[in-house]
Amino acid sequence: MRIGLLGYGKMGRTIEQLAIARGHEIAWTIQQENQHLLNTALLQQADVVIEFTRPDAAESNIRRCLEAGVPVVSGTTGWQSQLPVVQELCRETGGSMIWASNFSVGVNLFFALNRYLATLMAQRPEYEPSATEIHHIHKLDAPSGTAVTLLQGILSQITHKSDWHLLGESDQVQDDAIPVKAIREGEVPGTHSILWSSAIDEIEISHRAHSRVGFAGGAVLAAEWLPGKKGCFTMADVLGI
Repeated sequence: MRIGLLGYGKMGRTIEQLAIARGHEIAWTIQQENQHLLNTALLQQADVVIEFTRPDAAESNIRRCLEAGVPVVSGTTGWQSQLPVVQELCRETGGSMIWASNFSVGVNLFFALNRYLATLMAQRPEYEPSATEIHHIHKLDAPSGTAVTLLQGILSQITHKSDWHLLGESDQVQDDAIPVKAIREGEVPGTHSILWSSAIDEIEISHRAHSRVGFAGGAVLAAEWLPGKKGCFTMADVLGI
């Protein structure tokens, strides 16, 4: 395939390396320095676009891809409140898109494990859930999109919690909120832990990324899967889980 890269930072460069290794061609790359070159004609030179940019640019980028009739895979986080808007545009234009808070195959298996554990805990209110995520100091959003997906997975299965609360804004956590700790240090690619604590014991599940390769590889896998399909999809669709 011919892949267009919207965003050419560390993630974009890793995606480029993996895509070429899998026999694909990079049609073009757009970053802040040459974003003035982005137009419909350029977009249509690609069979699919992979978008990893900034929260303030994601909606516009995806909109332009959909309006140009080009399938788009987006991994930008921190703008999820606007996601329904572009998903509606995708349906209106008969386009195709995948948005995921994390494209790593391992993380998406972790999402499924997290939801299953939450179904078990739905009948065990003596266990209190909490979440911790650790990322590199360059990450703009907190908590991470991956952490938010994990929290949403828990909240979809239990009734004694209805929201989450980021510690640091205030340490006063309401009884119906799940406390979340977001840590920024060094060049950590991503660590996520969910802890269920009771008076007598604790159960913890964690995922630790060793590099960006897992995220980038999943994005390329999604880009290979998407062309020819119509609608709004997730990595769960790609992986069949």
